[in-house]
Amino acid sequence: MVTVSTSIDAQKIIHDAHSSNPAETGYMRGFPPPIDKRINARDGSFFKFPALRYSVVHMREFMPTVNVPRGNSRPPVEFPLAIDENIDSIKFFPTGSTTPLTIAESQNVNYTDGMLILHDGKIVYEKYFGALTPSGVHAVMSVTKSFTGVLASILVAEGKLDTAKLVREYIPQLAKSGFGDATVREVMDMTTALKYSEDYNNPNAEIWKFSDAGNAMIEHPTGTPQGFYDYLPTVVKEGEHGNVFGYRTVNADVLGWIISTVTQKSVAQLLTELIWSRLGMEQDAYYQVDALGIPFAGGGLNATLRDLARFGEMMRRGGEWQGKQIIPRKAIEDILNGGNKKAFAASIYGKTLKGWSYRNMWWITENCDGAYMARGVHGQAIYIDPAAKMVIIRLASSPHSSNLELDATSLPAYQAIADYLISK
Repeated sequence: MVTVSTSIDAQKIIHDAHSSNPAETGYMRGFPPPIDKRINARDGSFFKFPALRYSVVHMREFMPTVNVPRGNSRPPVEFPLAIDENIDSIKFFPTGSTTPLTIAESQNVNYTDGMLILHDGKIVYEKYFGALTPSGVHAVMSVTKSFTGVLASILVAEGKLDTAKLVREYIPQLAKSGFGDATVREVMDMTTALKYSEDYNNPNAEIWKFSDAGNAMIEHPTGTPQGFYDYLPTVVKEGEHGNVFGYRTVNADVLGWIISTVTQKSVAQLLTELIWSRLGMEQDAYYQVDALGIPFAGGGLNATLRDLARFGEMMRRGGEWQGKQIIPRKAIEDILNGGNKKAFAASIYGKTLKGWSYRNMWWITENCDGAYMARGVHGQAIYIDPAAKMVIIRLASSPHSSNLELDATSLPAYQAIADYLISK
């Protein structure tokens, strides 16, 4: 988790994708690095652009972490290769623009670090930029929420978690908080009514206080929250639950707390046991943790491009992988059924993501292809298009945090690629 005095979006952007490349900026190079090239977690400099382009693949060097082991010594499950050289030249129109971009051109516009496209289980596109390499582990930011949502969906499908129960029934410590009278379903679909701002442009927004609480690298004054679970009881209610979609990271960490209470395992342990150790991954993943070792369920996961693709392909196949049902099909179907469209339309996202919904911490496009996605700040995405038999993984380090600023040059690109693959 990060601590910064001003939002990244508020900073003046003076570097393009080339000049911000860590190979050009030289951050943390040398033994020791020059003073003007040092970045760290204590002052938040590691999360400021362009230093961000280095830190997204070196998070473990800045924050305490806990491993998500790949689980065995067997060789990883390999994808067949069917590289399609035409994908780079696919053209699309960014939202609101009459000037087309090619997929290749959009990579620089979006400060892409890596992009992998699967079509019917085969790799048709795989490229790396910035500091990312094929074996590199990259921060996935809020894509983490969708993993938390999948873990909860599994427990629901297995009858171990009741979405109709109130949060306080699982977490008595939250009884007097804004979450106390919310249902688990309202937490999973982020329709809780809370006095909590996720506006990264506002240095006084609650997101930064939550960030401070989870940052194990800073000293917390007496009387202030000493970790995620210390902060969550301080969140208060504002309005009525269930009416409006409100994207708030704290929901994911409450859900992680519920998951851990039900299973008596951390989300890192559960992800290892239920998913990561069962897909033939190449690398261990890891979570950033707070000072008490609690994994950041709302944004702390780090993984490789190909391992995220294995997860995405398993989701596309309805939870099946290598002849085994890894995730109950019922859990996948619940996600695909989508969430409350009315609640989503009433949110700020309803203006630009028209017709979308949100279910089990997944963004549901509700388009004719049945596409759905996991999204993370600064450009992280898992985009699954069932009709096109396509999975796109994109990892990035854009100076813009909000996906609302990145969607114009990413969502139309994903659709253009899907249309191309369907036409083949």
